[in-house]
Amino acid sequence: MDTTTPAAIARLSPDEAMLALDDLATLLHACVHDGASVSFVLPFSVEDARGFWMRKVFPAVGSGALFLLAAKLGGRLAGSVQLDFDTPPNQPHRAEIRKLLVHPDFRRRGLATGLMTAVEREAAGRGRRLLTLDTRTGDGAEPLYAGLGYETAGVIPGFSRDPASDRLDATTIMFKSI
Repeated sequence: MDTTTPAAIARLSPDEAMLALDDLATLLHACVHDGASVSFVLPFSVEDARGFWMRKVFPAVGSGALFLLAAKLGGRLAGSVQLDFDTPPNQPHRAEIRKLLVHPDFRRRGLATGLMTAVEREAAGRGRRLLTLDTRTGDGAEPLYAGLGYETAGVIPGFSRDPASDRLDATTIMFKSI
């Protein structure tokens, strides 16, 4: 596969997201099985992943409360990220980045950076000037976010269970003004 071709990153409409359901489920499944701490624990099936997209993400995409960006490379769905801008009335300037996912087959190719750059551009276009996110403390994503200008607000110990064990991991809360 050509690794020099840039990924095509685009926002998925509700219809496009539904058409990509199997690819999105495969992406999430692969990431969880590779150890990503994105709210799920093993055992985790493709059906579990499909259910997450159908119950949690697609309704919010359909209502306009969240948008979903997808990265394609070599004809395959290689990554995705969500932006939740369904904030309370006193926070119209803020949005939350959720579930930055890059398929293990496509890592170390700049997809995470590309997705984050695209989601920041989308957020700014909607008048959102403060972005927040959380990531498992010590994961590879933490220095990625820091390198993109995200600052650490704090660390919460014992925040979530490791996907493959009973260990409780800390999470790092981060933010960026754009």
